[in-house]
Amino acid sequence: MSHDDYDGEPRRESVPPQDIPAEMSALGSMLLSRDAIADVTEIIKNPADFYRPAHQTIFLAIRARYNDGAPVDPIVLNDDLAKSGDVDRIGGATYLHHLVQQVSSTAHAEHHAEIVREKAVLRNLQSACHRTLHVIADGTGETGELLDDLRAEVDGIVDDTSRGDEDTLIGADGEDFLEQLENLQKNGPARGVKTGFTDFDSLTNGLQPGQLIVIAARPAIGKSTLGTDIVRQATIVDGLPAVFFSLEMSRTELKMKIASAQARVALHHMQSQNGMTDDDWARLAKVWPMINDAPLDIVDDPGLTLTKIRSHCRRIQRKRDLRLVVLDYLQLMEGELSGRTESRQQEVAKISRSLKKLAAELQVPVIAMSQLNRGAEQRTDKKPLLSDLRESGAIEQDANMVILLHREDAYDKESPRAGEADFIVAKNRGGPTATITTAFQGHYSRFVDMAQT
Repeated sequence: MSHDDYDGEPRRESVPPQDIPAEMSALGSMLLSRDAIADVTEIIKNPADFYRPAHQTIFLAIRARYNDGAPVDPIVLNDDLAKSGDVDRIGGATYLHHLVQQVSSTAHAEHHAEIVREKAVLRNLQSACHRTLHVIADGTGETGELLDDLRAEVDGIVDDTSRGDEDTLIGADGEDFLEQLENLQKNGPARGVKTGFTDFDSLTNGLQPGQLIVIAARPAIGKSTLGTDIVRQATIVDGLPAVFFSLEMSRTELKMKIASAQARVALHHMQSQNGMTDDDWARLAKVWPMINDAPLDIVDDPGLTLTKIRSHCRRIQRKRDLRLVVLDYLQLMEGELSGRTESRQQEVAKISRSLKKLAAELQVPVIAMSQLNRGAEQRTDKKPLLSDLRESGAIEQDANMVILLHREDAYDKESPRAGEADFIVAKNRGGPTATITTAFQGHYSRFVDMAQT
């Protein structure tokens, strides 16, 4: 339609893609046959694939009973929904029996589920396009960012629809496995991104692609400092492209910490008027070209969301071979709840899972700083435990590796271990756990290797 044809009336929104009869037949089949439940749940993983909210509720209730090994029929399901307070919302026992009456044969359950899934994919595509159109209409988005966001959403939808298509028999990739095993025996494990801490790198073989690594500590113990140490090693020493997402420090603050650590110039000298000596300037001048030319992107945005992070990473990956992502820190990230009411614990759990998916999607290690609760401070030795991870046990579950930072002198200035810091590798999905001892040089804003090997 041309602009001349527009009559000034607002356009009526079209009904999103849907097939209510297919939804009813799929659910009715599930109420009649456990085999149908297995077939449908293999295709439909997300309750939101059903257009009607009542159908989403019924699907969840059926799946819960099936997963528990309990019988499924309209009577017991009606009882479950009555207990949960959802029975009136779905139309009561009458509607459940009505669903059963729509089924001519449970053999068609898989076909009806495919229709429901296809309509859901079309709705998701439509929603992604509508969101992009709204941003274009508002004039608030940059073209590159809009394209990145839309591409990420479409990729997510494509990944979702392609799951389960591959051959999953153990022998399907047998030749590839033997080739990988032979290469491993001949050359040893692939070396990941080095951290610069010898014992830690020996323990882990470096940070591997697809890993989510969580660095956790109480405030002011040094989690941001360790993050900058690792990114310094990767970018300035080893020349690997990396991105540091800072929700707490500005670009200037972060660059000052990096310069202080790399040049061994006291941070308080750099932050004070006329605080730097001639020797300080000379040390900075010696390393500044390396710092300035490092393939390190710094994004300081207190309003970061997963969509923004993914967009930035994809853009950087197109320019350079991105090898490391660092996020400081997890609990400061904003969720994307689309107006739903969820607890902060649920929100952090979603962020954690999304970071794990991002690591797998980009095939790079993702380091996320996380804050610990006060549990350690109530213990005599003050040592942190995995259970101290703040707000969500999902962080521990999703992480390939969890490093807990501990410094005795943070609690006891007269400690005989003053100046030492422990990297407690409390979880290491790819290998053993251990405690790595390092030196903490707070005046230079860095940890220093104290390798015993």
